[in-house]
Amino acid sequence: MATITLNNIAKNYGAVEVISGLDLDIFDGEFVVLVGPSGCGKSTLLRMIAGLESISGGDLVIDAERVNAKPPRDRDIAMVFQSYALYPHMNVERNMGFSMEIRKEKKSLKTDRVGKAATKLGLTPFLDRLPKALSGGQRQRVAMGRAIVRNPKAFLFDEPLSNLDAALRVGMRLEIARLHRELGTTMVYVTHDQVEAMTLADRIVVMNLGNIEQVGTPIELYEKPANLFVANFIGSPTMNIFDCSFANGGIILPNGTFLPLPAYAISDQQVSLGIRPEHIQIATNGPGQCQGEVEIVERLGSDTMIYTNVSGWGLLVTRLNGTMDIKIGDAIALAFDQPHIHLFNDTGAAIRVGV
Repeated sequence: MATITLNNIAKNYGAVEVISGLDLDIFDGEFVVLVGPSGCGKSTLLRMIAGLESISGGDLVIDAERVNAKPPRDRDIAMVFQSYALYPHMNVERNMGFSMEIRKEKKSLKTDRVGKAATKLGLTPFLDRLPKALSGGQRQRVAMGRAIVRNPKAFLFDEPLSNLDAALRVGMRLEIARLHRELGTTMVYVTHDQVEAMTLADRIVVMNLGNIEQVGTPIELYEKPANLFVANFIGSPTMNIFDCSFANGGIILPNGTFLPLPAYAISDQQVSLGIRPEHIQIATNGPGQCQGEVEIVERLGSDTMIYTNVSGWGLLVTRLNGTMDIKIGDAIALAFDQPHIHLFNDTGAAIRVGV
């Protein structure tokens, strides 16, 4: 296992800066997930940790040793890529043990490690097969097995499930979570899929334009986003956000309704209010905070998503449990669960209760 420390890490391609002086501590045995939109720098950062990309500035420290100039083979890190990168002419057993073969390690040790990894990943019946005779999920498990056989200090995953269909993704996600629990090895995982991030991570690192926006546990990021970017990125459907104006002891909503929020110390004249879909209810008594016409209804079985067109606000998404007898065109009133309201100032930073 390993600790990985990034001190003011930067990456430039000529005059173009893609990673901007990042600081991050990844603890021994921790599962850290890097998330963000395409082009935010998450895969570049992972490749810098692996040694596949040079470091333009700062220090990369693994187990108290600066490794900026160390080649990938000497960092004792295994990487699993989005593409399986298996040797098509080698069977599963040889693919998994090939790194030990080229290091000329004992055949008995290789056989033992490959056998144990195959057992963990359910690959024992397929050891004699070529990659072309495997499903996508099986091939990805072979790629993971190849990494396990190396017995590295840390595992790096670069969007390993992107090529799999929805059902296989769920299964492989469970495999990776179980693997981390059994091995206890440090893992750094890159994905654009927030469901993977929320279900796998001990901590999530949200990146944007080469910077870290927020680091925290999945629940911390969901319940206490540091800014509008994180609030919009974490959660599906995304948080409802709209502009409001400050009033003494509360805010004025776009329809002119005054919403008292005495717990907040608001000094900005303009604020943004955010509320997640599950924290909006259909008002059964009174007008609620706003009224509108139902434009879209998504019936998902366990949940019903209602998209209400509110004049001057746009579409507000509401998540209700179970199935609801609501039709397109219905006029409804919506009420906000006030303890779950989020406020953001004019720079996008979160306004905390009492701050």
